[in-house]
Amino acid sequence: MPSFRARLQIGDLLPGRAPEEVMDTAEAALASRYTVEAKDLEVVARVPRIVLRFTVPESTWYGENRAALSAAAQMRIAVMEVATTGRLEVLRRARGRWEPVG
Repeated sequence: MPSFRARLQIGDLLPGRAPEEVMDTAEAALASRYTVEAKDLEVVARVPRIVLRFTVPESTWYGENRAALSAAAQMRIAVMEVATTGRLEVLRRARGRWEPVG
């Protein structure tokens, strides 16, 4: 199964929202379509970002990438109900490295 990472910068929480809702919402959005294998919170240059690793079903290289990009976009839309967001990156595991999908 092709493995992907979605990395999404997180800004301010929306009023009435709790910090744990960000990851819970992101995970639920991805898990509704694919298997989420891992999740993490990173802080890079004082900017928090969530990182979720997930798999998509095997098809063609292009089809798998398109599925991952679509899933990450839907995840971002879901998270925007909880917090402001910044940059979204999607990476694919290829030849032992994480490479940008785009």
